[in-house]
Amino acid sequence: MNIQILSIALLVGMFVIATIQPINMGALAFACAFLVGSLIMAMKPVEIFAGFPSDLFLTLVGITYLFAIAQINGTIDWLVEGAVKLVRGHVAWIPWVMFLVAAVITGFGALGPAAVAILAPVALGFAFQYRINPVMMGLMVIHGAQAGGFSPISVYGGITNQIVEKAGLPFAPTSLFLSSFFFNLAIAVLVFFVFGGSKVLRKYSIASGPLPDLHPEGVTQSIVGHGGTPATPISHHVFEEQKKNVSALSGLTTERLTTLIGLTALAVGALVFKFNVGLVAITVAVALALLSPKTQKAAIDKVSWSTVLLIAGIITYVGVMEKIGTIDYVAHGISSLGMPLLVALLLCFTGAIVSAFASSTALLGAIIPLAVPFLLQGQISAIGVVAAIAISTTIVDTSPFSTNGALVVANAREAERESVLKTLLIYSALIAIIGPVIAWLVFVVPGLV
Repeated sequence: MNIQILSIALLVGMFVIATIQPINMGALAFACAFLVGSLIMAMKPVEIFAGFPSDLFLTLVGITYLFAIAQINGTIDWLVEGAVKLVRGHVAWIPWVMFLVAAVITGFGALGPAAVAILAPVALGFAFQYRINPVMMGLMVIHGAQAGGFSPISVYGGITNQIVEKAGLPFAPTSLFLSSFFFNLAIAVLVFFVFGGSKVLRKYSIASGPLPDLHPEGVTQSIVGHGGTPATPISHHVFEEQKKNVSALSGLTTERLTTLIGLTALAVGALVFKFNVGLVAITVAVALALLSPKTQKAAIDKVSWSTVLLIAGIITYVGVMEKIGTIDYVAHGISSLGMPLLVALLLCFTGAIVSAFASSTALLGAIIPLAVPFLLQGQISAIGVVAAIAISTTIVDTSPFSTNGALVVANAREAERESVLKTLLIYSALIAIIGPVIAWLVFVVPGLV
């Protein structure tokens, strides 16, 4: 067994062990990185740790720390109430607002993780307050970010179009963008209904019914029962008392105002000035903690350290796999088959599976060039193949091992975090298998010359 096959076998073994035993997969991954890197390949520690996702580590810690502060001081509740008012109380509109806002943010040039980092905490806070499935809300944000991710002025779009143009292949930036947008929109529709959208549609409109239980201490009745069906209407007198209680508890205090200024600074710094999301988030969190030291102590305990260990370990191990040539070994083996349709499908699968653990941005620059040799033969549509590979490589950013998926897991409520992690794992595995096939059927097969 060569080292590349061994490294893949160890990765599979990690999943099996972590599934049947209560062992953090990230810890297993660090151990395997040591075994493969140091003991077998004699790699130096600096080479092993080259794959450590320091950027993602700081993003996860910074974002969860910052939004823990915002949750404790009531800013998240305040934002949720504002979102309800913005859509005139129609709860079912909120997931779609999140989808569209994420698409607009990435469409105008922001990286997907920046958009998800800003929107996911608010979206999941809303999901908790209104008893909407947190996985559905997280996926709507992620697929929204991917929907806008291939606009001609976006990072993904710029990378892909530049590679295709440099290779001398025909390319259509607008077609690529629309393909990605409508593909992710179709997935979002399925996600909405599979994860309880029909129940959300049946919820009372906040504008025409009782207010939800945003603050359990002051309000005793929610607009929905525990099963997601409308609760029994209450009297007008009780409804008015609830509104007074919520109003008193949800005012814009000085602490919440400074938090909003900090969140605005995060958005402007990440989206306008292109500063690192993690660095900006941790800086804002520290500033808020200095203003309210008591809040800081409670917030730091809410950082999802087990999730951070999980993600950091797996990505570090994948970095070792890249160093020893496992990724190239698989990709070049596929591209040398010489059958255009089959090669296109396998490259889509490769992009999806590897991207679930690695950077989609980096992978786009590695996978698409592998398709260039057979695309230059003109037997198959280059525009369709590029669109299929690009979509397959990015739709799996829902994986909890990617930045976007990890942000959703880290921002889920502690009681729901394990469930959200497992559901995203299953969902991402399915999307990595089904997504490339659908993209191949829709964009590649019709373009066969």
